[in-house]
Amino acid sequence: MPKTTNTPTAAVFTNPTLSKADELAADSYRPLWTGPSGEESSGEAVARHLEATSALLDKDGWIRTYDHGKDWSNGADLADDDSMTVKAMLKSLLRVVRDEIGQDPQRTLSTALRHIGEAGGHGDTDTASIASDVLDLVIRAHTGSDTARATPWSERQHRTHTDITALLTAGARFARTYGPGTARAQEQAA
Repeated sequence: MPKTTNTPTAAVFTNPTLSKADELAADSYRPLWTGPSGEESSGEAVARHLEATSALLDKDGWIRTYDHGKDWSNGADLADDDSMTVKAMLKSLLRVVRDEIGQDPQRTLSTALRHIGEAGGHGDTDTASIASDVLDLVIRAHTGSDTARATPWSERQHRTHTDITALLTAGARFARTYGPGTARAQEQAA
């Protein structure tokens, strides 16, 4: 008998999964495609946001979670010198932040979604919020769990950049298939 392992394989999001996500959206207590501004976003706009997020993660790198346990003692005690002026202290702290944090462009899934929304070229706050909700629905449909969410799913230790790309691609497919402005949405409205 062959030995089996519990090593997860890359996530696959099928059309039946996206159809199930649409059912979950229809059963939701609030409209999926309306953002925090109170305005509706098209499926195409949300899809572009998700694709831009994927491109950003491909360019700068994806990281499962940020390492909040870094050793900050290397430069943090510089600002604890009582003889330092406020100006010197601030310069020292800014140098530490720039040197320690600014060197790594990698982003988590949620950070990348937000950065695309802030950049304005491929999305905004509304499309970022809706894109996050779309990914949550896809993950709920994928896992079968009513409480599953995309961010915690993306932070699992065995998750890979390929998994995140697959999720973003599935979210874009979902938005183009089921979102406002699509042929399917127009059929339902008629």
